[in-house]
Order: sequence, then C-alpha cells, then structure tokens
Amino acid sequence: MNLPLPKSRLGRGLASLIGDAPAPADVRLPAEGEQRLVAVDLLKGGRFNPRKDFRDDDLAELAESIRSKGLVQPIIVRRDPDQPSSFEIVAGERRWRAAQKAGLHMVPVIVRDLSDKEVLELAIIENVQRADLNAIEEAAGYRELIERFGYRQEQLSEIIGKSRSHVANTLRLLKLPEAVQAMVQGGKLTAGHARALVGRDDAESLAERIVERGLNVREVEALVQTGPIGEEGPSGRKAREKDPDTRAFEKELSDTLGLKVEIKRGSGESGHLVIKYGNFDQLEYIRMRLAGMPGS
Repeated sequence: MNLPLPKSRLGRGLASLIGDAPAPADVRLPAEGEQRLVAVDLLKGGRFNPRKDFRDDDLAELAESIRSKGLVQPIIVRRDPDQPSSFEIVAGERRWRAAQKAGLHMVPVIVRDLSDKEVLELAIIENVQRADLNAIEEAAGYRELIERFGYRQEQLSEIIGKSRSHVANTLRLLKLPEAVQAMVQGGKLTAGHARALVGRDDAESLAERIVERGLNVREVEALVQTGPIGEEGPSGRKAREKDPDTRAFEKELSDTLGLKVEIKRGSGESGHLVIKYGNFDQLEYIRMRLAGMPGS
C-alpha cells in the first residue's frame, strides 16, 4: 500500500523538491510540475536511480495492492533528454513496475523540469525515506552525488535528514571487497555486520563465516576484535572463564549505556574497561555520558 511520504526530518525533503500539489497544465511547466495520466509504455527507468534490485515477491505484493486500491501516489518523471516524446522516471520506478504487473495501461505522473543533479538528489531522498535501498545502493548513490556533482558529506546529511556519521559510515561500505558487498545487496549480511569488516584483509572469509554461523552484530564485533567466540586462541588454550561478578558488572554497565561493555583482567587488580561503539553517534553519546553533559 502506498502512503504519503513523511515530510519531517528530511532537511529540504522530498516535498520541497516536488511541491505539495500539482498545478494545472500551462504552456510552460510550473515549478512544482504538471500532473497528468501517461501510458505505461511511454515511461522508462531512471538512469540515476540508485535502486538496482527489484525483487519479484515485493513487486507482486505491491501489484496486488494497486489492483485493489489503484496507484495512489503519482510517479515523478521528466522528459527523456534523448527522446522527448517519452518520460524518464525520477521517483517511483518500483510503483511503475508493479503497475505493469497489475495490468494498468495508464498511470498518474507529475512531469517536472529537472537537471541531472536534481534527478539524482530526488531519487536518493525518495528511496531513503522509504528504506527501499540496501546499504550498498545507498552508498553508491551518495558517492555519485559526491563525485559527479561535488557534494560534501555535510550537504548530504542535510538533504537526506541523516547524521554526517551515517553518511560517512555508509560510504565506508564501498571499501569492502565486491563479494562482501554482494552479500549485503543479497540480504545475507546487514550493514552492521559489514561495517565491522571494513579494513580487514580477511573480510571475505569472515563474511562467509558470519553467514554460515548466523552470527549477530555483537558476535561479529567480538570475532573481529578478539577472535571467534568459544574457540581456542593462538596459544591453543581456551580463553579464561570470567567469574560471575565480572559478568554481572559487564551486564549492568551494558544495560545502563545500551552498548557492549567488556572487562579484560590484567595482572593483580589491574585491567581494561572496553566500551564498544558501532558508529560516531554512539561515540559522541559515550563522550557526553563521561563528561556528564546535559541530555546524556
């Protein structure tokens, strides 16, 4: 079922790019675009659409919704630069594909005059809003805006309504081997799993181990930092079992902070207290808690 897109939290947001409502047709297209009905065969997929994966089961479910309720939200298009009699989809390619499966011959569209830069920006915003992109597609879209159109990470964070650390961490996924990126795109690994593998020479073999064992993100972090849980270390001896008081102390701190806390015993009464964070937002949260800052 297609619902109106939320307008909050998205900086300039999708609404400011497409307008709140289409204006009547005119000699020249108004800034907010012109709404009309267009034959489905006059539309084609967008060249800048960051989304590449259209799953058949998802399309079938959406097609069934369109059969019963119609296509509620218009598709955003522009005139095809190479074939002006046709239209290039800017936002809504998934709805267009599902509409064809549903047997629709005409679909509602909003025609806008948009540059390549505006097309890519709008396509990314719409897909991020709907959580339609996997993490690799999202990262590739960010990279396209940075490399092709000179965006800075701060600008991207404002446009999409995400933190700068989210943008930076997502872009880092593109440093992973292609085989690991394919696992993320295929849904075998989450972005959280993949981020823990960035910079590892053995990222591909670790990724395969993660999938085989069904490890969660915390287990992956432990695997990356201290070796496989429950296996023998380099010395051939199993890691020393922690006493109940130490485990209870770790759990209490973890529950308080909402982050993984580990106590590593040294000689005598010495040791290390390790607080693990998954992104820069969590690191900032730790800093605020330690400094006793308001809001922490």
